[in-house]
Amino acid sequence: MQKILVWDWPVRLGHWLMVGGFALAWLTGDSESLRLVHVAAGTTVVAVAAFRLFWGFAGTRHARFTAFVRGPAAVRRYLTSLLRLEPEAHVGHNPAGGWAILALLGLALLTGLAGWATYEEIGGHWLEELHEGLAATMLTVVIIHVAGVVSGSLAHGENLVRAMFTGRKEGLPEQAIPSARPLAALLLLAWAVAAGWWMLA
Repeated sequence: MQKILVWDWPVRLGHWLMVGGFALAWLTGDSESLRLVHVAAGTTVVAVAAFRLFWGFAGTRHARFTAFVRGPAAVRRYLTSLLRLEPEAHVGHNPAGGWAILALLGLALLTGLAGWATYEEIGGHWLEELHEGLAATMLTVVIIHVAGVVSGSLAHGENLVRAMFTGRKEGLPEQAIPSARPLAALLLLAWAVAAGWWMLA
């Protein structure tokens, strides 16, 4: 086992753009004077989530949904292994993390859609309430995800937060991805900027 490249640049950049975008959107959600900041932050989250759906099929080995989306039995088995302090080893996302990712992507898109409709004054007050409810649900999933990252880091003896910065985790050489795909990361950044410009134009 050695440090190998697991997470490409689009996964890492997208992850931290979503973190920053969601945090900023949450903090500015009740401010009328910062409404455009809230909209821009929310648009960033939606743009990244949409790109991540695409990257889940076209991305590198460990970024693809087929690499980490598993059924309930696999999730239960992984969580049981954590409780037994004998965690299953996964170079990429573990099965529980895979479900959290799908939930976050789905909630990001739904929350953003409801927010867009509210911004465009479509649907009335109930849609604003739905937007806020979806955002609160997303925050709950974020908290669960962070708790999973902390517990996973402790159980595996590996800093998973640092891995999302460096892209490197413990693994076998043959499990490494050949490239971090920096050009795709630039495409993601351009897409997020274009989405924000379109939303605020």
